[in-house]
This record gives sequence, structure tokens and C-alpha cells, in this order.
Amino acid sequence: MNGIGHILYQISYMGLPLLFAMVLHEYAHGWMADKCGDPTAKLQGRLTLNPLAHIDPFGTILMPLLCLMLPGGFLLGWAKPVPIDPRNMSRPRRDMALVAAAGPGMNLALAVVSALALTAILTLDPGLSIRGESRGADAPDAGAGSMFLLPIAVMAFYSVLINVFLGLFNLIPIPPLDGGRILVSLLPPQPAMALARLEPYGMLILVGLLVFDKELRVIHTISSVFATGLSGTLLSTALGLSTGGSAQ
Repeated sequence: MNGIGHILYQISYMGLPLLFAMVLHEYAHGWMADKCGDPTAKLQGRLTLNPLAHIDPFGTILMPLLCLMLPGGFLLGWAKPVPIDPRNMSRPRRDMALVAAAGPGMNLALAVVSALALTAILTLDPGLSIRGESRGADAPDAGAGSMFLLPIAVMAFYSVLINVFLGLFNLIPIPPLDGGRILVSLLPPQPAMALARLEPYGMLILVGLLVFDKELRVIHTISSVFATGLSGTLLSTALGLSTGGSAQ
């Protein structure tokens, strides 16, 4: 498959799972904030699953397209952050940690749900198969299976990979990523304030990690070790369960 064809293939099968991953990530933040007493997202119309309310032109559209055109093996993007006001929360430090954790938690939950969906599809149609390594080298292949279920299976497959990577990436302890905000909420006041002061420079730090990843290996480690290991476990389990189910 040539370069343009490969990019179009990725957009067609990875675009929808990525959009769902980003939208539900932000929805989870808003939902948890509302449960903790802050209705800001709801009042501003952001506590919704409508993708149009969450699209950020750069993070939701341009950044994923750039990732697809560049070598590196990871797909990165984000939706427009939901507005949150800690002053409405009864226990701001604890509640902000819960709000921050809700986004990556949603992504990891979506990865599990996607793996279960893939299990169900492969059980319903044993003609579908996964080519290559179960660690994620290749997506489902039609084989003798249904062409109707194939696109759904491929999207479920990529949904596992995308959600695991986004969930773990967002747990990097650098503000404004969720991991950084969780750490700010858990640290004693003085270290928390020092870490919080990094937030205006957090995106520059992340860009530096991406640019110098060949030397620093931070993103590579998240992608190839943690994300690949977890997604590989989920996909291997999905394949094993579907094989066991179809054999009965």
C-alpha cells in the first residue's frame, strides 16, 4: 500500500475510534466535575457526547493528521478541554484529582470495552482473523469472514490501541496532562505549587519530549513497552476468548 493509500486507510479506520476516545475523555472530566459539585461544563453545554462541542481544530484534526504523515508509530490528539472551576468543589484537592483521573480512566475503560466488542465479533464470525502478532502488528483480516463485520472489527482493534496509548500518555506527570494534575493534587502544598507553576510551559516540555524522543525514549517507552504490553494483553485475551468461544 503506497503512502497516500496507507494514510487514507488509517483515517478511515482510526478516525472514528480516535474521535470517540477524545470526546469521551473530555466528557468524563466534565461528568466527574459535575459529580464533585462543579456544574461549569454542564452550564456551558460541554457535558455532551456531541463531537462538535469538543472539537479543537488543531488537537482534534490537524495533530492526528500530522501524526499519520510522520514516522513514529503513535497517534496523538486531544479535544477542547472542558471548563472546570475548583471553587465549586467541596474538597478541591481531592476532587481535582478525581476529575483529572476520570479522563485516562475513561480511555482505559474504552480499551477494555473495545476488546470485549472485538471478542464478540470474532466469536460471531470465526472467518475473521487477526494477521500477524497479537501485540498489534496487523488489524483483523476478512479471510472467509463477513465484509460487514470487518470494518467494525478493525475499528474495535484500533480503538484498543488508541485508548491504551492516550490513557497512558495522559498519565505522564507533567501539567497540563492529567497525570501532572493528579500529582499536584496529591503532593504537599509547597511541591504542589512548584509543579503547578510548570503548567504554562507543559506543552513546550511535551514538544521537547516528542522532538528528542530518540534520545530520551519517554514517548517510545510509553508506546512500545507500557501501551503495547497492555493493548497486546487485551488483544491476546480477546483473540483467545473468541477462539475458545467459537470452538464450543
